[in-house]
Amino acid sequence: MLKKCSVIIFTLLISCFAFAGENEAASSPKIESFNPDLIKTKLSALLGLEIKGVNKAPMQGLVEVITSKGLFYTSYDAEFLIEGTLYGLGKSVSNLTENTLAKMRVDGIKDFEKDMIVYAAKNEKHVINVFTDITCGYCRKMHKEMDAYNDLGITVRYLAYPRAGIKDRSGGFTPGFKDLRSIWCNEDPKTALTKAKLGSSVAQRVCESSVAEEFNFGRQVGVNSTPTIITSNGTMMPGYRKPADLIKILESM
Repeated sequence: MLKKCSVIIFTLLISCFAFAGENEAASSPKIESFNPDLIKTKLSALLGLEIKGVNKAPMQGLVEVITSKGLFYTSYDAEFLIEGTLYGLGKSVSNLTENTLAKMRVDGIKDFEKDMIVYAAKNEKHVINVFTDITCGYCRKMHKEMDAYNDLGITVRYLAYPRAGIKDRSGGFTPGFKDLRSIWCNEDPKTALTKAKLGSSVAQRVCESSVAEEFNFGRQVGVNSTPTIITSNGTMMPGYRKPADLIKILESM
């Protein structure tokens, strides 16, 4: 009898909690839309983020927030923030976060087209954008095969990515940044970059360059190593690719 009563009491408690949960959910207002200005103001004030864009996310109730530090998601009321990857589970699994980042890369690279160091193919079929550094072994290997890329119709456009960052712990510029800035400031950047990748010392130059902006943009869209290839459709491929392998990938896109 005692056991039977315990079961009845437990069942009643569960029912009460469920009823209370339903009432609480019913009393909570459902937000159907979002205010971009509210989201920008709140995230900037609380987190110090530079907000570059606010868009409706593919998932109901979420908003994409494009910032100087990368892509985030927030709720319509900006009470929650998510950093991570959003996948779509339709007929197949799709990386929705990567889709947005690809568009960010395509749009952002346009800002640096006049600042890149370009090795153009005579019979151009494809254009790749490569974040590079002169101290990276595979960057040097890739550069040594530039003629092979160009002969296959691949134009290579370099963006600067000093692997040690812009500033050191003391607040001064890192040697890697100063070397890349000097190359970008050189009167003949293509020759200066080739010499540096072959091991020559870099003649120091100082000017208003895009090196810091290119580095920061790379970090914003997911670059964290060199070389990193960005194709014309925004696909990111970290690491070195042999010319013969790369052309196959590009032709398949």
